[in-house]
Amino acid sequence: MTKFSDLNLDPRVLTAIEDAGYETPTPIQEGAIPPALTGQDVLGIAQTGTGKTASFTLPMITLLSKGRARARMPRSLVLAPTRELAAQVAENFDVYAKHTKLTKALLIGGVSFGEQDKLIDRGVDVLIATPGRLLDHFERGKLLLTGVQIMVVDEADRMLDMGFIPDIERIFQLTPFTRQTLFFSATMPSEIERLTNTFLSNPARVEVARQASTSETITQGVVSFKPTRKDRAFSEKSAMLRAMITREGDGLRNAIIFCNRKLDVDAVAKSLKKNGLNAEPIHGDLDQSHRTRTLDGFRDGSIAFLIASDVAARGLDIPNVSHVFNFDVPNHAEDYVHRIGRTGRAGRTGVALMLATPSDDKQVAAIEEMIGQPVPKIDAPEVPKARSRTRSRTADEDAVPAADAAPAESAATETASDSPKEETPKPRSRSRSRKPAAAPAVEADAPAAPSAEPEVAAPEPERPQAERSQDEAPKPSRGRSQRKSSSRRGGSNDKSGDDVVGMGDHVPEFITRSFLARSPS
Repeated sequence: MTKFSDLNLDPRVLTAIEDAGYETPTPIQEGAIPPALTGQDVLGIAQTGTGKTASFTLPMITLLSKGRARARMPRSLVLAPTRELAAQVAENFDVYAKHTKLTKALLIGGVSFGEQDKLIDRGVDVLIATPGRLLDHFERGKLLLTGVQIMVVDEADRMLDMGFIPDIERIFQLTPFTRQTLFFSATMPSEIERLTNTFLSNPARVEVARQASTSETITQGVVSFKPTRKDRAFSEKSAMLRAMITREGDGLRNAIIFCNRKLDVDAVAKSLKKNGLNAEPIHGDLDQSHRTRTLDGFRDGSIAFLIASDVAARGLDIPNVSHVFNFDVPNHAEDYVHRIGRTGRAGRTGVALMLATPSDDKQVAAIEEMIGQPVPKIDAPEVPKARSRTRSRTADEDAVPAADAAPAESAATETASDSPKEETPKPRSRSRSRKPAAAPAVEADAPAAPSAEPEVAAPEPERPQAERSQDEAPKPSRGRSQRKSSSRRGGSNDKSGDDVVGMGDHVPEFITRSFLARSPS
């Protein structure tokens, strides 16, 4: 069996490896380190969790042990698709280079440019960066890539998914043609293969596992789930997830739960915390300090459930993850391999479970076709029915018919109140509650002709004929809500306080008033 001591690594690197507790290299390390030490380009293809980071970190430290970095001109460059993966590479470098004097700088978003500029100005041997932040520093004139001797592209297929390929091509063009390139990926889509053919020179191809295969140490399963109603799909799915967590029992120490959308990441985390589970979300919209604290808490055990988008699906080496749950079936089959690869790492066993609805059948079929085996179907756990949730659902169901009945009742009441034949009892009861009962000033029947001796009244100023005819024209009947608002405003024609019930049952007061005739001048 090959040991690290057989790979011609620097003695100081071997001491660091021994301090870390490793004795034998993984297949990808055993295949990639020897050609990398000779200066040859390497194309590494291996499933996630097989130790690809050490495959390029160990030979890089050995090759850079001689020489000195110059200001703003790093000697090597490592590109990673996400901040978390870049930070993880930096941690690995610290572990394996602790007995050397090599320096590093980490260029990722969410961190001050000023602090990163200071590190670059002093000169670094290893520059670890995400593509966007690296180009930001270059365009600001703070960085030169002409001194790069070794260039590493990690998780290249994830770079493709995130749209970084144009940036990668530009960065390649900014580095010397004589550089050594180490290219690692879990899968090899056609676009990635085109990139390797363009920028790698006669690489040593190291493929230790069939592309897109899953680790044999991971127990997989899928639970078929059909929501009762579309508007309850998320709540019922969340309850099913909690039931699956409960069923795993003591075997579940911690877990990463993957969702397709950032909005669902927050919602699932809130649901789990509401039900007493120690869960925190992590996705690209959170600031870097928050994401770092969350990952640190998950690593040290203070957080049991990490609810994540695909930002955490690639390359994160979080040891001792016992379970991975796919709350959503991934949209791309390749993401399934990366997601479940967060468990069962470094020879450990793990469990990967997935929730699938009937609408996910095509995605599940694509996953099974890619990994070359069916995902075992397991029985859905029994979901306990909480009382409070049952009452809430019953109340909601009861509210629907009541809401439907309300408009019909309102319409019937308005129709009765507007009827010219008879008056409904409701308006009378409301008027009695507002004022003492009194005989109406005018009977409901048609009014008699004005008396011969009219009552003397002060003359009103003469108005135009068009205006008088408009005021004296019969007004249309009004609905209940309009009559009520008119009564509240205390209109001048509503002196008695009674509700106006319509022209058929009531004669407006202005019709019964007497006016003095003006004598011709």
